[in-house]
Amino acid sequence: MEYKLMDVASVIRSKNSGPYELTFDIIFKDFDMYNKAKEAQIMNKKVFAPLYNIPESDIISLVYFDPAKAIKITIVRPIPSGSLGETDVYGAQQHAPLMKFQFKL
Repeated sequence: MEYKLMDVASVIRSKNSGPYELTFDIIFKDFDMYNKAKEAQIMNKKVFAPLYNIPESDIISLVYFDPAKAIKITIVRPIPSGSLGETDVYGAQQHAPLMKFQFKL
């Protein structure tokens, strides 16, 4: 069956992890779906990197965090926060590609 991430997650967000990193949080609505997604490894470096057009080497960590039924991904920020040409100082507007993400279980 195919699922839209935005239908099974209660939170999909991005935020600064300091001026040189961005963190993405995907928090699932329930443990059942989280556990299925974790078992299937729906999110990994090979899947995430093309969503953001970055090399896998720019993904600092990708962790399934069981206590929060969440996936946390931290990447190298393409442009440091507050630098010339940077358009999202807080990193809070970078989650859109995840909202469109679909996966099969």
